[in-house]
Amino acid sequence: MIFKRILREKSFLVYGLGSTGKSAVNFLKKSKAKRIFLWDDNIRLRKKFKIKDKEISLKKKIIETDYILLSPGISLLNCRYKKLLTNFKKKIITDIDLFFLTNKIFKSVVITGTNGKSTTCSIIQKILSNSGLEAIALGNIGKPILNYSLGKKRNVILVIEMSSFQLEYSKYISPNHAILINISKDHLDWHGNMKNYFNAKLRIFLKQTESDFAYIPQNNKIINSFKKNGYKSSIYIPTKNQRKILKNKIKNNYLKSNSNLENLTFVYNLAKNFKISDKSVFSTLEKFKGLPHRQELFLRKKNVCFVNDSKATSFEAAKDCLMNHKNIIWIVGGNKKEGEYFHLKNVKKNIIKAFIIGKKRKFFKKQINKKINFKETVNLKNSVKYIFNEIKLMKLKNKVKDKIFVILSPASASYDQFKNFEDRGNQFKKIVRNYARKYF
Repeated sequence: MIFKRILREKSFLVYGLGSTGKSAVNFLKKSKAKRIFLWDDNIRLRKKFKIKDKEISLKKKIIETDYILLSPGISLLNCRYKKLLTNFKKKIITDIDLFFLTNKIFKSVVITGTNGKSTTCSIIQKILSNSGLEAIALGNIGKPILNYSLGKKRNVILVIEMSSFQLEYSKYISPNHAILINISKDHLDWHGNMKNYFNAKLRIFLKQTESDFAYIPQNNKIINSFKKNGYKSSIYIPTKNQRKILKNKIKNNYLKSNSNLENLTFVYNLAKNFKISDKSVFSTLEKFKGLPHRQELFLRKKNVCFVNDSKATSFEAAKDCLMNHKNIIWIVGGNKKEGEYFHLKNVKKNIIKAFIIGKKRKFFKKQINKKINFKETVNLKNSVKYIFNEIKLMKLKNKVKDKIFVILSPASASYDQFKNFEDRGNQFKKIVRNYARKYF
């Protein structure tokens, strides 16, 4: 076990110098770790950090260093030194491991799942805070966890969002409350196959003890795997009755989608475990406004609503938004994910027309051809231009009298044309607002 007092005796290789890696470097420097080596496969970042090591020197450091702190974006399946890192996989830890090992007195709620992690984390943090507890959201949802210092705090609850990437390498996280909200096909290019992805998610329960709590969905495969692995924590499984209670009592329309209701059953069970009253829970839920880029209704003009759902990087995520609305003009496309298939049966009736963007348009055309009317528009700017023309024609022909929903829900990753999903969503909002000024 690593503690702050013995960090000075340990050497670390920080592999990957994005925001997580940078926070780890700063933490290790402040903790006066014995030696800190840096590496990134990207030569631009190596130059930025003035890394002069040659490859032969790096190989030596991988062998000799005590711990390899690997950034979550790096997969052992496709990184530059995959064979060498795989041989020394026992040394690999994460920034969240390091936090757990160097901070002993805090309570933790750790959340993972394929879709809805950030929204669930945000709601949990607000419910805990509004009930009088001190709760901080960290991990994927906020700043890197090593940027946060507990100081002398003893009663703080850390609400931590963890991805499958982080869980794959984590060895020391031991959440008091571990929540697995759902698992569907995603990140297969990173994990290699669905089995590896599934097993990575289950690692959230690995280090829990009998005094800890696990929250898992009504999914036989997950329940059976939990029991088969012999995890020690007490299980909470949401009931249909709890979902009914939530559906009847929630007044916030944003939270009434199928996926949000499902995820809120975990929140409800957690709140019960913390002895938080229903009144406090539903008061917080009523005021919750949602996070940017997640079914974000950012503009409403007359009977046209514009929704930014850029965070929907898989069809399973996009489907939830498409199920929630009718008369949809759908912007779809980007960098397709491994193993994706579009099950359009339950949503195609809601869609008037699709506009396909991105560099992998052939894949998206194949998925929706003969099921949904579509047009290739290559990029967001072209899409919005054509969409405003379509809306004008529909109004002239009096085809649609009800609300029209223009939705960016790409069902794909963003890296073919954008920095990330936030960049994609922000550009969409900017383009729409510019056109809206001219049109309305």
